[in-house]
Amino acid sequence: MNGAGSIGGVQQVMALRAEVLSRSQALRDVRAASDDGPMRTGGSDQIGGFADTLNQALHKVSGVQKRSGDMQAGYERGEVTDIAQVMLARQEAGVAFEATLQVRNKLLSAYQEIMRMGG
Repeated sequence: MNGAGSIGGVQQVMALRAEVLSRSQALRDVRAASDDGPMRTGGSDQIGGFADTLNQALHKVSGVQKRSGDMQAGYERGEVTDIAQVMLARQEAGVAFEATLQVRNKLLSAYQEIMRMGG
């Protein structure tokens, strides 16, 4: 292998990395815009309280996981050809699940602490 061939390979990898980063940033921007919408309105939107907020968050996580599964199945069938998009969806689903698990752990810990205080 000569040095020129490896430089071209490095440039291709760096270009792919830049594309993945730009798509990731675009996903974050879209998600931030969609998440900020309902939260900024006050009043009657917050009547449901904690249980509704938790339920909505769980539905969002479920939706992210379903979309990830659909993209992966589409890739396996040859309908989706962008592996970076599929991998980003899988990562997003994994992070969403992990965050949900951490929230559950914190809620369980708080519940146990409250139960200890009452006894």
